[in-house]
This record gives sequence, structure tokens and C-alpha cells, in this order.
Amino acid sequence: MRFYIANQTSDLTLSIAFNNGFVSGYNSFLTRSPSSCYIETLIKTVFWQLTFEGLQEIYRQTKIGNAIGRYASEDLVLKKSQRELCLLHETAQERYLNLVAEQLQLLKEIPLKYIASYIGVTPQALSRIRKRIS
Repeated sequence: MRFYIANQTSDLTLSIAFNNGFVSGYNSFLTRSPSSCYIETLIKTVFWQLTFEGLQEIYRQTKIGNAIGRYASEDLVLKKSQRELCLLHETAQERYLNLVAEQLQLLKEIPLKYIASYIGVTPQALSRIRKRIS
């Protein structure tokens, strides 16, 4: 799945959830307000949904649910922070190579325009990167 902001010229992919991944408009979820972002499935996906109220009930009723919720929240914050640092400190080629190393099989199933958006380049720039490293 990809989490993105729609733009008139080109969408901006904020995150991609891979196998057994988790995607959320977390700030929208917490504030219970509409999100300016969209979620799109890119391959066959099992999608689970949880409401804010449902999550609060899980937190109230179970210790394990409370712990899982905390771990999931921490994981979202950590991944967001890591992504921001990658965008600031790595070249587009490094970001692409890291993605290839981590998710090679799924990259074969995702259209390159979304991969380009995710690593912060145009599809043409991604094509040049791919040509340079092949």
C-alpha cells in the first residue's frame, strides 16, 4: 500500500507499506479529523481497519492490546524519523539501493512511478539511476 498526498502535477508518496506492514494517517486517526492523504493498494492486499473508539476499548480491556498499541505507535514514529533522515542525508541512488536491498521482490510488483515518488525523484531520474547501476 502507498500513503500519498494527491497533487495536480504529481502525487507525493509519503510511505509504502510492504509485506505485513502497517500504514496509517496517524495524526488524523488521533485527532479524529479528515486526512489530506490517501491510501492506495498496489498489489493484492488484506486490509484491516480499526476505529479510534475500538482501539481505546482494546486499550481499556487488555494489557497485551495496550502494549501492542504502544509498540505500533513507536514503530510508526521510528519509521517516519528514519525516512526523514534518509531523505535528508542519502542520495536518491542510495535510497533506491537500500529499497532494492530491503524489498527487491515487491519492487518488481510496484509501478516505478510510485518508487520514484517514494525516493523523492521523477520517474526519469529513477530511470537514469537504474541505468547507471545496472
